[in-house]
Amino acid sequence: MSSSATSTRRSNGSATFELLTGNTPFPWQERLLGEFLEGRFPPCCDLPTGLGKTSVIALWMIALAQEPTRVPRRLVYVVNRRTVVDQATREVETWRQRLRDEATLSTFADRLKDLCTQAHPSPFALSTLRGQFADNGEWRLDPSRPAVVVGTVDMIGSRLLFSAYGRGFKSRPLHAGFLGQDVLLVHDEAHLEPAFQRLIEDIEAEQKRSSEFRSFSVMALTATSRGAGAEAFRLDSVTDGAHPEVSKRLRARKGLVLHEVEDDTNAPEEVARLALEHLDSGQAILVFQRTLDGVETVARRLKEGKQRWQRLTGTQRGLERDALAREDPIFARFLPPRDRQLGVEPAEGTVYLVCTSAGEVGVNLSADHMVCDLTPFDSMAQRLGRVNRFGEGDARIDVVHPKFGEEAADEYDERRRRTLKLLDSLKTRGDSRHDCSPASLGELPAAQRQEAFTPPPVLVPTTDILFDSWALTSVRETLPGRPPVADWLHGIEEWEAPQTQVAWREEVAIVAGTLLDSYKPDDLLDEYPLRPHEVLRDRTDRVVKHLKRLESDRPPTPVWVVTDSGSVTVTTLSELLSVSPEDELRGRAILLPPSAGGLEDGFLQGSAKYEKASAYDVSDRCYDEQGEVTRGRVWDDATRPRGMRWIRTIDSRPDPDETNGTDERPSGPRYWHWFGKSRNADDDGSRAAAAPQTLEEHLATAAARALEFVSKLDLREPEATAVVLAAKWHDLGKRRGVWQRSIGNRGYPGVVLAKSGNGRPPTDLNNYRHELGSLLDLEQEADFCKLSPNGRDLVRHLIAAHHGRARPHFSRDESFDPERPDPAAVEVVREAPRRFSLLQRRYGRWGLAYLESLVRAADALASQTDSSGELGGIPTPGGAGEDGRA
Repeated sequence: MSSSATSTRRSNGSATFELLTGNTPFPWQERLLGEFLEGRFPPCCDLPTGLGKTSVIALWMIALAQEPTRVPRRLVYVVNRRTVVDQATREVETWRQRLRDEATLSTFADRLKDLCTQAHPSPFALSTLRGQFADNGEWRLDPSRPAVVVGTVDMIGSRLLFSAYGRGFKSRPLHAGFLGQDVLLVHDEAHLEPAFQRLIEDIEAEQKRSSEFRSFSVMALTATSRGAGAEAFRLDSVTDGAHPEVSKRLRARKGLVLHEVEDDTNAPEEVARLALEHLDSGQAILVFQRTLDGVETVARRLKEGKQRWQRLTGTQRGLERDALAREDPIFARFLPPRDRQLGVEPAEGTVYLVCTSAGEVGVNLSADHMVCDLTPFDSMAQRLGRVNRFGEGDARIDVVHPKFGEEAADEYDERRRRTLKLLDSLKTRGDSRHDCSPASLGELPAAQRQEAFTPPPVLVPTTDILFDSWALTSVRETLPGRPPVADWLHGIEEWEAPQTQVAWREEVAIVAGTLLDSYKPDDLLDEYPLRPHEVLRDRTDRVVKHLKRLESDRPPTPVWVVTDSGSVTVTTLSELLSVSPEDELRGRAILLPPSAGGLEDGFLQGSAKYEKASAYDVSDRCYDEQGEVTRGRVWDDATRPRGMRWIRTIDSRPDPDETNGTDERPSGPRYWHWFGKSRNADDDGSRAAAAPQTLEEHLATAAARALEFVSKLDLREPEATAVVLAAKWHDLGKRRGVWQRSIGNRGYPGVVLAKSGNGRPPTDLNNYRHELGSLLDLEQEADFCKLSPNGRDLVRHLIAAHHGRARPHFSRDESFDPERPDPAAVEVVREAPRRFSLLQRRYGRWGLAYLESLVRAADALASQTDSSGELGGIPTPGGAGEDGRA
């Protein structure tokens, strides 16, 4: 392409950037856009804080609209696990609203919409860490649609490794395929998670080695790199240095004063004293503490001083934390005006925000002054970036540190001592304060900065054998050589205290006793998974302390303990606490019944009493991109949530004549109906349609959807044809009488249905898998027989895997077809592992999962389409059984 054409594209992109973000692009943003337009994605962007690193999302979007064949269709933005305020999502939501409202952006919006298979309210999907769009699945419904996916290291990392936390085995390949292919993965604050950065670099290298089907590019974003090489993208000393706004932020006035105390136990009191020196300033004071105990000490002193304060920690439940960031006037005071929620007036006068490390990442805080204790250099750099962020004033920064002896107590303290030495070496201003502006910090020797970083965890190496074992998703049992993925996401951290998650669910109390035989907790959480807004996280020892206070003086309280792989142990609180509770809860989640109490302002508090269930079980508060509720649960004949499909019904009294030893039968509600919107390919949305669909029309619609996908995605041959044909034949096995009877099809054999739409729960299928039946019928299709041997193998696998089986196997109890000879079914089952292994070598682990996911998305979309070709309206409860049987 000519230089003039390149210049024109960059100029047009810069104009679009200003319209989209409301800001004139900095020189570095224009240069990075030029790289994206050429299909080049730097492995690292080493940029000082406060210069708008999240704008890389807007730059990707602009480049995608102009060069869709060079730029990945999805951007995955990974934030640090300590992030509690999702600033990236806030900005993207603003941009998306502008695309809807601004006529001047209509051409740009139309270009993005042209990439989609389906019509959508917005030209790109948005799935986020928490809040309104938390993991809403919009990005999985139409794989051709541009999408921004924001998630934590745990959320994204576990999915990339075929181990999606909180998801069942059926959906794990889909998440891996769509997050690991046709993706630009941006790792924000990458220096804070060196293990995850190493992992995604290993995945990128492994995909290149294996010649994976589609692209997967990794880009680290950091203001304090642990050692970016010469290939890193940095500010240009000439163009960026001369830019007035960039220069103002780089040289923002920040004067640092060091205060020594005898040891760390004295630091919180001294921090509180220094913070209160600002009480008549009328300004916004940011306070950082390393520990929750330190936060509580400072908060207590501020409260005693009758000051206005708020706290920000990672231990508050997502629902209340979202409300804090969205609605709290004190918190709003620390945000720039453009980031404040409409209608929220920031508090006036002197205000304090007291934070743990949760305030260091992911949020656009800008305080007038700061008081904090001492942490390693990477943490201190993050803190310093959240005071006078935009260079508008002159900040005072007080840092309290212990008196260090000749030798540090441990490696962490040694890093803090090195940090103190670096801070003390900063040049002194005329007022005797150290200059800690971003420019001044950047002048410190890079090697010395890195030596003062938080000690890195032990990094666990990946191998091709590990990648292979994690990809065996249909093997649900423990496999030798397939370890949990946590150590690869975070490394082995000796100084980080273990964490436990806590949530409240009504089913913990309702599904008990003999009901556990009929309703497995693992399946219930797979169908109605925990969402981020339901969960709080705290140190395991603190969780145990509060649980012990809850357990005293109460009848046995049922609890569910959930591992990161999704398996559930049912026990009671007293039994859990009677053994080694910290070992049992380390790195796990505990689900409590609402009646247990223990929640106060979103924090776990053992003395908090139960008030009402709706304050504890908030699982139904999930929303789509239009702000509509996406799931709900109702009792008996209560009004069914509008526009949702039936998931399951729990009969809480399966023996209605049982009297429990009295002459009176139990009263109260009996049937608990669960519903959810079927809007993505991994919720088995294909299993419940809004209206009946014949098998012929469903298969034709699925094939049409698949054809649209491969066309929009410019999929190559022979894979494009294989995807379409697999969608065309994927449900042939539903022609069996046992399957038709299971959905209550009274018109069979005259009418063969793919979807009943009648709300009737299925009768027993005796574990018959219609995918296996489809494989047997497939051999009779003339067009199938015309394919090459490789093409036939790919079609077979895509059909076999469209509900999560055949990776690599069908289980023993599913290895039959009631209407075909056993030897034929056995032969099909025997071939599945061989075929899976062969195709995974050909397309790569993530590439094969991506192809499978295209078929699953076509099936899900076809299931939501009525006979007129439109997406269906309100589904009828109970239209199908589990595992995609309807």
